[in-house]
Amino acid sequence: MSVRDMVEKDYYAALGVPKDAPAADIKKAYRKLARELHPDKNPGDAKAEARFKEISEAYDVLSDERRRREYDEARALFQSGRFPGGTGPGGAGGYGGGFGGQGNVPFDDLLGGGAGGFGGLFGDLFQRSSPGRGPKRGGDIEAEVTISFEKSLTGLEATVRIPGAATCATCHGLGARPGTVPRTCSVCRGLGVISRSQGGFALSEPCRECLGKGQIIDHPCPDCHGSGRREREQRIRIPAGVADGQRLKVRGRGSPGERGGSPGDLEVTVHVQPHQVFGREGPNLTITLPITFSEATLGASVRVPTLDGAPLTVKVPPGTSSGKRLRAKGRGIPKAGGGNGDLIVTVEVAVPKPNELSPKARTALQEFAQAHPGDPREALMTLLGQ
Repeated sequence: MSVRDMVEKDYYAALGVPKDAPAADIKKAYRKLARELHPDKNPGDAKAEARFKEISEAYDVLSDERRRREYDEARALFQSGRFPGGTGPGGAGGYGGGFGGQGNVPFDDLLGGGAGGFGGLFGDLFQRSSPGRGPKRGGDIEAEVTISFEKSLTGLEATVRIPGAATCATCHGLGARPGTVPRTCSVCRGLGVISRSQGGFALSEPCRECLGKGQIIDHPCPDCHGSGRREREQRIRIPAGVADGQRLKVRGRGSPGERGGSPGDLEVTVHVQPHQVFGREGPNLTITLPITFSEATLGASVRVPTLDGAPLTVKVPPGTSSGKRLRAKGRGIPKAGGGNGDLIVTVEVAVPKPNELSPKARTALQEFAQAHPGDPREALMTLLGQ
C-alpha cells in the first residue's frame, strides 16, 4: 500500500470511533464489527469480506500505541499540506510545490531519511502496514461455551468449537469444490494489488476483482463455502468460580500468523446456566428459604439445602421477619485468591392458604388473634396523622 493511501484512509471512521477514543473503545468497536462481518458468518458476501479487511487493517494500526501515534502525526501533516501529496497550502506537491522547487520528490527518498527525514517518523508505520513485508501476528478468535451452574463452582475442562480455525479437509484449504481449482485473477495477474503511476510516484491498491486474494473461486467448496477453513475443537480449562459472561484468554490458540508471525489468542466467553434454586452475588451463593409462621415467631433451627448434597443447619432468631438475611460463612463460591465466599440465606415466611388450614389450626389462629390484639400498622398511621 502506498504512503498516500495510508494517510488518506480514516481508520477511526472505519471503526466508527472518534479520534480521541480510548484503546478499550477501539477494541470493543472492532470486536463488534468483526463478529458481524467475519467471512465465516457471511459466506460469499464480497462486500462483507472487503469491509472485514478494512476494519482489520484499521485495528492493526490503532491497537498499537506507537503506530497509532505515527498515523495521527502523518494524517495531521498530510491534511495541513506539509506532507508530500497533501492538499493543504502547498497544493498537490506539498511544501509549496516540493523541496527546493522540485515538484515531484519520490516517496522512497523521503521515507529513507532524505529531504527532511520522514523515514524516522513514518517509515516503520508504512512498512509494517504494507502487505507482504515481515512477520504478521495472527488474528484473535472469539468463541463461546455454556456450562452448568454447578460446574461453574468446581471448574472443568470444556471443549470449545471454533469456526474457521482449521484447514478444511474437503478442499485442503483451497476453498474450491473438489475437482476444481481457483483461477488466477486476470486483472491483477495473481498479485492481489493494482499499481498505477501518478506524478513521480507509484500508487498501489487491493485488486477489486479478487479482493486482494490474487485468485478467484468460481466453484466454492460446499463445506467451507470458499474460505478454506473449518471448525476446530479446542480443550480449555475453566477455573472454579467463573462468572456468567466472564471472558477467558488462551494465548497462542487463535489464527496462525503469517510469514513467521506468532499466532493470535483465543478469547472464550463463558455462559453459566441459571440454577433453579441457587443464585449468585459475587463470591456468595444465595438461596431463598421458606419458614413457617411459628418458626419466624418463636425461633428455630432449620435445614438449608446445599449444592454438595449435605444440608446445613442455621438458627432463625425469634421474631424474624420475611426478607431477613442469614449468613453461613465459607459455604459459597471459590475465590480466585483462595477461600470461599458465603452462603446467604434469605428467609421468607410461608403463609398458608385458607383451604390448607385444619379446623384445629384455624381455631388456634383465632385464639392467637384475640390473645394478641396489637395493630402492626398503628405506628405508620400515627406517623402520617391518619
